Amino acid sequence: MTKQVVEEQNELKQKIDKLLEKKEKYREMGGQKYIDAQHEKNKLTARERINLLLDEGSFKEMGILAHHQNLHPTMEGKFTPADGVVAGRGTIDGREVCVAAHDYTVLAGAIGKVAETKVARVREWSLKNRVPMIWLVDSAGVRVQESIGSLFAGNGRQFFDQVQMSGVVPLICALMGPGIAGTAYLPALADFVPMVKKTSYMALGGPHLVRSVVGEDVDEQTLGGSRVHTQESGVADLEVKSDEECLKVIKKYLSYFPSNNEQKPPIKEGVERAEITINERLAEIVPTNPKKIYNMYDVIKELSDDNDILAMKPKWAKNIITAFGRVGGYPVGFIANQPMHLGGALDGDAADKAARFMNICDSFNIPLVFLQDIPGFIVGSKVEKAGIIRHGAKMLHMVSEATVPKITIIIRKAYGAGYFVMNGRQFDPDYIAAWPTAEISVMGAEGASSILYHKQIRKAEDSKAAWSEYADQFRNLIDVEVAASNMLIDDVIDPRETKLQIFDAVASAWNKKVERPWKKNSIRPV
Repeated sequence: MTKQVVEEQNELKQKIDKLLEKKEKYREMGGQKYIDAQHEKNKLTARERINLLLDEGSFKEMGILAHHQNLHPTMEGKFTPADGVVAGRGTIDGREVCVAAHDYTVLAGAIGKVAETKVARVREWSLKNRVPMIWLVDSAGVRVQESIGSLFAGNGRQFFDQVQMSGVVPLICALMGPGIAGTAYLPALADFVPMVKKTSYMALGGPHLVRSVVGEDVDEQTLGGSRVHTQESGVADLEVKSDEECLKVIKKYLSYFPSNNEQKPPIKEGVERAEITINERLAEIVPTNPKKIYNMYDVIKELSDDNDILAMKPKWAKNIITAFGRVGGYPVGFIANQPMHLGGALDGDAADKAARFMNICDSFNIPLVFLQDIPGFIVGSKVEKAGIIRHGAKMLHMVSEATVPKITIIIRKAYGAGYFVMNGRQFDPDYIAAWPTAEISVMGAEGASSILYHKQIRKAEDSKAAWSEYADQFRNLIDVEVAASNMLIDDVIDPRETKLQIFDAVASAWNKKVERPWKKNSIRPV
């Protein structure tokens, strides 16, 4: 080996050592002081979060050597390792995903020009390779120093890209700290948004801006904490207790989904049809008296493998339930009326919640299972002024548009337009069946008899007894066997066999194909 070759090898070794040393420094993020501050708030660092989320050793980081290139005086001398965002690709349960985690230890996770360029690269990888995109948000928003004048517009590309990705790959945006201004629109455009209780919040303007602009003195949690967005605004899907729980629920959510819209969702292996047995509990949960309430979550859990479900927006619009589960290994999306809240009647928020859930399931080929016990839509001047017709139309639109396997089980009430939006016979269910307790009608027996026989009831000597008698007559007309005799349903089933019926229907319709008239877009209700 010549002296020149030896010198070149030594030079290369020195460069490698220097590179590794530099990368190690960048992995230290904002430094121990800021890491400790993050831990004191019960928050993990960006790198700790990624390590817990992804399969061990699978993370391939992009842009570790990135740092700010800004000439603004306030940025002079500032070190921004990885420019405040850790990004790349890895695997979850062996399936590839892309991830971008804001690093709050570096300038409070504020997004700079280089950081956005890096995340754009990861978004590009996600879309081109058709794998899920995950954001772990912990950011004070756009870096003001790098957004002077029209320069801020460069960050807007992330929203354009996100819309192009929507419905192509699953988009998950977890709030694990602040998400202010621009970073608040990341979750708004995502499919699944969990929020960590007490440590996360999102708003278009933080408390300082709100105070200076509108004079409102409000703290972070009151302004946009997890309670606000999971119970009042409906922007977020779940409130979780810790970073660790948040990362676990992301993994669980993805387990129901394919990697992209051209694939089928993964079927859990090892579940045999013969294992789906008669379930006595199902016959015990639901009272035969339509005026008595019960918890529909109990029914859904009995229909799901291992009684395991993942509810979406469970604290918002509680009168309807949207949840993922598995039936005999097949992933499904449950949409069910909840008699414990507003008697299961639908309002605007419930319609929005159900329509969005249908949209997500249909986009990623997840079968829909509708469980009906619905007295209809809420009526009155209050809901009309709130646009109940407009909101209800969203459900009608989505249940009509969905082409995935659709199964409807009518448990008790199926009244009025509520029957339609919950995938009634006219909306092409692949299988529609009812329990013996079901009633399908434009309205309930009491209401209908009050309208049809109001004169007779008013003239009767005992108006209450007359009303009850007419109601009984009408109830016989809406008995479930009348619907069965007219082929408006496929079968009246033993409630104890409901899971088996759903399993058979999903399995049979798993590869269904629907031909529709070509269109560029539907005109969806606003």
